[in-house]
Amino acid sequence: MIKKMALYRARAASPSLFRSLLHTPSRFLSSGGIEKVEPKSVPSWKSMMSQMFTLDISSQIGSCMPLSNMRIGMQIHNIEIRPGQGGKLVRAAGTSAKILTEPNRSTRYCEIKLPSGTKKLIDKKCRATIGVVSNPEHGSKKLRKAGQSRWLGQRPVVRGVATNPVDHPHGGGEGRSKSSGSHGRVSLTPWGKPTKCGYKTARLKKRNY
Repeated sequence: MIKKMALYRARAASPSLFRSLLHTPSRFLSSGGIEKVEPKSVPSWKSMMSQMFTLDISSQIGSCMPLSNMRIGMQIHNIEIRPGQGGKLVRAAGTSAKILTEPNRSTRYCEIKLPSGTKKLIDKKCRATIGVVSNPEHGSKKLRKAGQSRWLGQRPVVRGVATNPVDHPHGGGEGRSKSSGSHGRVSLTPWGKPTKCGYKTARLKKRNY
């Protein structure tokens, strides 16, 4: 639950919200501290937003901003796939992605290298968080005893070939090899779906975005 809250990203504030905040300064001041402000001195909401995004916070770890405001070679995580959708990529413990192309170019997409080594083109309007996800030792942690996995809510896994035919597609019979297609069947899950590769869902012509 803590991890989900740490990676949770709220939607960006709308321009109407900025406009309402700028035109109601009394919300932030007490009754004795309100001063008259001339209309000419009140900055527009567009200039305020541009100042917020042009500040040099791109080098601070934990800052969240669009990819267009970042620099090449930065390590990022919690990346959006579509603008405003929320973080979807690079959320596991100790992972990070790398920006390979300069986001300030005139092109629409920015090339990102994911932890798996795959290069993906992502819209520059998508937001990401600077830095690496915490707890990098999560993958190398070893359990002290067999009961510790049960404390974590993990139940034992039984091989399909060791079960009865009513319990698993691999169960029963004298032969113990169910992993080869030469025996007439491919490997299946307990619910009859192909395993080891699953159903082939990739497009014939793979695209990066």
